[in-house]
Amino acid sequence: MSLARRRTLVVLLLTVPVGLALKYWAGPGRWWLNNWGASVAYEVFFVSLVFLVVGSRARLGAIAIGVCAGTVALEFLQLWQPSWLMAVRSTFPGQAVLGNAFSWRDLPAYPLGCWVAWWLLGRLAGRDSSE
Repeated sequence: MSLARRRTLVVLLLTVPVGLALKYWAGPGRWWLNNWGASVAYEVFFVSLVFLVVGSRARLGAIAIGVCAGTVALEFLQLWQPSWLMAVRSTFPGQAVLGNAFSWRDLPAYPLGCWVAWWLLGRLAGRDSSE
């Protein structure tokens, strides 16, 4: 496993507990951290996951844009509420991945999170990511 993949795996493993901690933070800055902070972590996680599979620094920008487009689409999908989809969203994994309520306020966090992931993974991958 290349150094870039190992570093990306570390980012993935750290992003999950950080994202959950931000989502359920009850201290100062609660609203921002629960919403925006957790959404940024969500984007970093998914960009890192796709980057781990694809493993090409040259494709990192396209990965970040694709993940951003996909998560914006998922946000708008929350406006669609058939009973079978609401049943999926009622579970913790369904809510964590699909969300459960559309909010315009969430949308700016997605490109921000993808930019953070693009920047971070680009620095961590260095020249080693083509392996």
